[in-house]
Amino acid sequence: MRFGYWTPIFGGWLRNVEDEGMPVDFAYAAETARFAEQHGFDVTLVPELNLNDIKGIAAPSLEAWAVSAALAAVTERIEIMAAVRPGFHLPAVTAKQAATIGGISGGRFTLNVVSAWWEQEAKQYGGIFSAHDDRYRRTEEFVSILQGMWREDGFDFDGEHYRIEGAHLQPKPAPAPVIYAGGESEAGKASITRFADAYLTHGGTPDELRVKVAEMRRRREEAGAAPFTSFGMAAYIVVRDTEQEAQAELDRITDVSAGPAYESYQDFISKSQLEHRPDLRDYSVSNRGLRPGLVGTPEQVAERIREFQDAGVDTLLLQASPQREELERVARDVIPLVNG
Repeated sequence: MRFGYWTPIFGGWLRNVEDEGMPVDFAYAAETARFAEQHGFDVTLVPELNLNDIKGIAAPSLEAWAVSAALAAVTERIEIMAAVRPGFHLPAVTAKQAATIGGISGGRFTLNVVSAWWEQEAKQYGGIFSAHDDRYRRTEEFVSILQGMWREDGFDFDGEHYRIEGAHLQPKPAPAPVIYAGGESEAGKASITRFADAYLTHGGTPDELRVKVAEMRRRREEAGAAPFTSFGMAAYIVVRDTEQEAQAELDRITDVSAGPAYESYQDFISKSQLEHRPDLRDYSVSNRGLRPGLVGTPEQVAERIREFQDAGVDTLLLQASPQREELERVARDVIPLVNG
């Protein structure tokens, strides 16, 4: 199992806890990354939103690609997976940015391509936000341009959403960044089967993930494409010495209350086509992170992780609060039990 974590750029992951002890600054993100790569973590996902959907739209947050480039310069081993939403980026420029950050990192830079869901953010930041299925068609063209720019010089593309004429990009990234993507709608899964190298998903149960992994493997085989290189899942983790302590922490972080942090809830569920719609209690932690059930003693959590391994998941992207301190607990108490 590869262990990863979400780079903290929003001040935390809990919608009902105002201060999680996770300052919104690069120093904290860099400290967390350096600790993680020295203690058994393999990858960090840098999420991309221009508004803060965790603490409220007026709350501070950092820009994902600037953070990714800076992390590339201050780390040595960890994979840096930056999220990118095509509606907020020009694909040829993005290809060049990715090649540059790949060079800074020594080939450790990868992409999580997200077709976007937050209409209000697009209105505030001038992003392109169209109908659900059209967003995936745009994404496919976007990725085609990335990969074409990374392979060819004098690259041409003439599509529904983009036109590129004789574009040059040097130096080429070596290796080309891996493309991760996730989606649950029929349009999303069909599109991802065609363009992605690896599959990511929101949190689910082991049985749900077993079905999802099997389906995406089947789709890929039927398309005559190479197997996905990885299956990753987002999850929130709570590890304590006793079950009672873990349950007390779970009760604390799911004490649902109304407020500005829930402004994005209706937008999220109405603009996405989800297999499992989160209720407000689940939404208290982002990305359906509680659904995997990584809550308990080190032994209980390690056993649960092995169930996901058996289901075909090979990468966990963990959220915790406060991130740096909880990653230390995971590194000390859980990773040795799973991978030792």
